[in-house]
Amino acid sequence: MIDDLPDNPGPDPGLAGPLSAAPGPARAGDLLATTLAALGLLADLGETVEDEWTYVTTLVEVGRARLRAAVPDGSERVSPESAAAIDALTAEAGRITDPHRAIDWLSTFPAVAELVLGAGSVIAPARPPAGGA
Repeated sequence: MIDDLPDNPGPDPGLAGPLSAAPGPARAGDLLATTLAALGLLADLGETVEDEWTYVTTLVEVGRARLRAAVPDGSERVSPESAAAIDALTAEAGRITDPHRAIDWLSTFPAVAELVLGAGSVIAPARPPAGGA
């Protein structure tokens, strides 16, 4: 790690939080592209199971459509929390090496990403239910 290199003073203790690798706010289109790339990697791996090829291609088609529908405006800015969630989700997808596990992920990955992408630009505060507790 960079922090382990000699002459590196380490993180600035005055910083309130981690630094973002991206210059400026993330855009929904960038997160969509990252998510679609991860979906593609899962698809490539899942397609190696010949008996499941049709199932995999159907999952990928539906998943891509869901993800694209979740991001109608790619120029929209998204919250740092949404960007971090997509980064974590796609990093985890990138760790998959088993084709059958990739197929499992193809069935759930788009839904999880859709939750983040569909609500990525607005973080609403929690509110108590109407009519009391």
